[in-house]
Amino acid sequence: MPNLTLTINGQAHHLDDLDPRTSLLDVCRQHLDLTGAKKGCDHGQCGACTMIVNGKRINSCLTLAIMHDGDEITTIEGIGAPDSLSELQQAFIDHDAFQCGYCTPGQICSATAMISEIEKHFPSHVSNDLTQPKISLEEISERMSGNLCRCSAYPNIINAIYQVLSTKGLTKTDSSNTVTSTTDSKPQIWSPLTSNAKPHQDSNISPCQLGAES
Repeated sequence: MPNLTLTINGQAHHLDDLDPRTSLLDVCRQHLDLTGAKKGCDHGQCGACTMIVNGKRINSCLTLAIMHDGDEITTIEGIGAPDSLSELQQAFIDHDAFQCGYCTPGQICSATAMISEIEKHFPSHVSNDLTQPKISLEEISERMSGNLCRCSAYPNIINAIYQVLSTKGLTKTDSSNTVTSTTDSKPQIWSPLTSNAKPHQDSNISPCQLGAES
């Protein structure tokens, strides 16, 4: 049975005689009482267990704890607290970007890492310009497609992330952007097209599957 030290949210945790088959998610939830990350599918398909390891977002249900001895691990508990919310957490409140809240920790961890990726000019599948990280709602949706929300709060989640990116000057604001703003300065909701659909500007598209089809 291995002994290891995990650095989580800046604090070292020593684990003795840990079963080598234990996932990082189970170590946090069952051994360290860090229950913010949720076990949704346990197959890496929903993103509820997302954590940030060495600056990169991962599905903690798919990685063994023994693989991360010495790594810098951040869970939702390390991003903010009720009396000291991160800018993104506050944006989720501003836009009511949660319903049951089960997926929210993973959404926030994933979005926190995603914003860092954009600032470092990491491209995504739909990036149009690799030199100017100006992000549309469509690209936010694509970059967050690994995090599912069974309550379908996608429109508010995307708007919350868009708000934070806007404060950093990382959103598209010129005429080439297909996303426009409403009268109250909030972006309209972009809804993904099916693979055989033609582009159109119908603002009545249902936003319920925003981000789930990419």
